[in-house]
Amino acid sequence: MIKLDIFSDPICPWCYIGKARLDRALEQRPNHPFVVEWHPFQLNPDMPETGMDRRAYLESKFGGVEGAKKAYAPIVKVMSEELPKADLGAIKRTPNTLDAHRLIHWAGIEGMQTAAVSSLFRAYFHEGRDIGDAEVLADIADSISMDASLVARLLKTDEDKDAIRSRDAHARERGVNAVPLFVVANQHAVPGAQDTNLWLNVIDEIAEQEAARLAAEEERMRDA
Repeated sequence: MIKLDIFSDPICPWCYIGKARLDRALEQRPNHPFVVEWHPFQLNPDMPETGMDRRAYLESKFGGVEGAKKAYAPIVKVMSEELPKADLGAIKRTPNTLDAHRLIHWAGIEGMQTAAVSSLFRAYFHEGRDIGDAEVLADIADSISMDASLVARLLKTDEDKDAIRSRDAHARERGVNAVPLFVVANQHAVPGAQDTNLWLNVIDEIAEQEAARLAAEEERMRDA
């Protein structure tokens, strides 16, 4: 098995697109070797705890209405083609994602990390829900069979906040400055929302290398 580390933020549209493309490759190669782990990276670490109005956020980040439209045009195009059920217009607030990353961390302890990530993306990009809101996060936890009451209690505390911030900071220290970022076998960094075909090629190449390794091992055993 090969580790696939993914640095991502659940409000990042390219992270969602990148996950969708990777998912298609994994579905086509059900015997893939990857063990996936998600890592926190906040696009907006200084976002107020309660988040902010979505339109105000985009206009501030991209220099006004026209800048926001220009920046989001490629995202709108790709999502309409690859994630047609997404509804960017439903998003009213841009949240602080620290608590969402805490939920992903807790889900990971229970072996449900990818399910949590998927549900967060769906809640935000399809349903326009505020994934910085504790009630929304508890509801998402419940939807993937986590203990919603426990999650709700934990969200009222500072449990794991420092750990998430530390992991985010460590990623930046290692040179992560944009997401999504995929790291294969702790060696090969694959930045951005890569096409499904790239992942199919990566999986096939790994399979070929493993087959060659096994064949060489069998030959050595015969010669021994």
